[in-house]
Amino acid sequence: MKGIVFLTPKDARYGFSLAGVTQIVVEVREAEAALETLLADLAAGVLVIDERLLEEMGEERFRERERRWPGVLLILPAPSGEEEREGDYFERLIRRALGYHVRLK
Repeated sequence: MKGIVFLTPKDARYGFSLAGVTQIVVEVREAEAALETLLADLAAGVLVIDERLLEEMGEERFRERERRWPGVLLILPAPSGEEEREGDYFERLIRRALGYHVRLK
Protein backbone atom coordinates (compact mmCIF):
# COMPACT_ATOMS: atom_id res chain seq x y z
CA MET A 1 0.00 0.00 0.00
CA LYS A 2 1.30 3.40 -0.97
CA GLY A 3 1.32 6.20 1.59
CA ILE A 4 0.41 9.88 1.58
CA VAL A 5 3.14 12.37 2.46
CA PHE A 6 2.69 16.11 3.12
CA LEU A 7 5.64 18.46 2.58
CA THR A 8 5.04 21.68 4.52
CA PRO A 9 6.89 24.71 5.91
CA LYS A 10 7.63 25.01 9.62
CA ASP A 11 4.55 27.08 10.44
CA ALA A 12 2.38 24.05 9.61
CA ARG A 13 4.50 21.54 11.54
CA TYR A 14 1.71 20.31 13.81
CA GLY A 15 -1.13 20.06 11.33
CA PHE A 16 -0.97 16.84 9.36
CA SER A 17 1.24 14.84 11.72
CA LEU A 18 -1.40 15.28 14.45
CA ALA A 19 -3.90 13.72 12.07
CA GLY A 20 -1.68 10.66 11.71
CA VAL A 21 -0.39 11.47 8.23
CA THR A 22 3.29 11.47 7.33
CA GLN A 23 4.46 15.07 7.28
CA ILE A 24 7.91 16.39 6.46
CA VAL A 25 8.71 19.94 7.51
CA VAL A 26 11.30 21.87 5.50
CA GLU A 27 12.53 25.38 4.77
CA VAL A 28 11.77 26.86 1.34
CA ARG A 29 15.41 26.48 0.28
CA GLU A 30 15.31 22.75 1.18
CA ALA A 31 12.00 21.98 -0.55
CA GLU A 32 13.34 20.95 -3.94
CA ALA A 33 15.86 18.48 -2.50
CA ALA A 34 13.22 17.05 -0.14
CA LEU A 35 10.80 16.65 -3.03
CA GLU A 36 13.43 14.77 -5.07
CA THR A 37 14.07 12.43 -2.14
CA LEU A 38 10.34 11.76 -1.75
CA LEU A 39 9.89 11.14 -5.47
CA ALA A 40 12.56 8.43 -5.25
CA ASP A 41 10.77 6.76 -2.30
CA LEU A 42 8.69 3.88 -3.60
CA ALA A 43 6.56 3.84 -0.43
CA ALA A 44 4.94 7.18 -1.30
CA GLY A 45 1.98 7.12 -3.67
CA VAL A 46 0.62 10.63 -3.05
CA LEU A 47 2.80 13.65 -2.36
CA VAL A 48 1.21 16.93 -1.31
CA ILE A 49 3.40 20.04 -1.23
CA ASP A 50 2.45 23.38 0.30
CA GLU A 51 2.46 26.02 -2.45
CA ARG A 52 4.67 28.31 -0.36
CA LEU A 53 7.50 25.80 -0.84
CA LEU A 54 7.43 26.28 -4.61
CA GLU A 55 8.85 29.82 -4.42
CA GLU A 56 12.44 28.89 -5.30
CA MET A 57 11.63 25.79 -7.33
CA GLY A 58 9.06 27.36 -9.58
CA GLU A 59 5.85 25.79 -10.78
CA GLU A 60 7.27 24.78 -14.17
CA ARG A 61 9.99 22.58 -12.62
CA PHE A 62 7.37 21.18 -10.28
CA ARG A 63 5.07 20.32 -13.20
CA GLU A 64 7.95 18.57 -14.98
CA ARG A 65 8.44 16.33 -11.95
CA GLU A 66 4.70 15.73 -11.83
CA ARG A 67 4.73 14.50 -15.44
CA ARG A 68 7.55 12.00 -14.88
CA TRP A 69 6.45 10.60 -11.50
CA PRO A 70 3.92 7.72 -11.56
CA GLY A 71 2.21 8.74 -8.30
CA VAL A 72 -0.10 11.65 -7.55
CA LEU A 73 1.62 14.98 -6.91
CA LEU A 74 -0.55 17.80 -5.57
CA ILE A 75 -0.12 21.44 -4.60
CA LEU A 76 -1.80 22.41 -1.34
CA PRO A 77 -2.99 26.02 -1.35
CA ALA A 78 -1.48 28.12 1.42
CA PRO A 79 -3.84 29.00 4.26
CA SER A 80 -5.39 32.43 3.83
CA GLY A 81 -5.01 33.45 7.46
CA GLU A 82 -8.57 34.77 7.52
CA GLU A 83 -11.27 33.06 9.52
CA GLU A 84 -14.22 32.32 7.30
CA ARG A 85 -17.64 33.16 8.70
CA GLU A 86 -19.40 30.39 6.80
CA GLY A 87 -19.26 26.68 7.52
CA ASP A 88 -20.09 24.68 10.55
CA TYR A 89 -18.23 24.39 13.81
CA PHE A 90 -16.57 21.08 12.86
CA GLU A 91 -15.00 22.56 9.71
CA ARG A 92 -13.63 25.52 11.67
CA LEU A 93 -12.25 23.19 14.33
CA ILE A 94 -10.47 21.01 11.74
CA ARG A 95 -9.09 24.08 9.93
CA ARG A 96 -7.74 25.48 13.19
CA ALA A 97 -6.19 22.13 14.21
CA LEU A 98 -4.59 21.38 10.84
CA GLY A 99 -3.85 24.88 9.62
CA TYR A 100 -5.62 24.02 6.36
CA HIS A 101 -9.13 23.46 5.15
CA VAL A 102 -9.25 19.98 3.68
CA ARG A 103 -12.48 18.72 2.15
CA LEU A 104 -12.73 15.10 1.08
CA LYS A 105 -15.60 13.92 -1.09
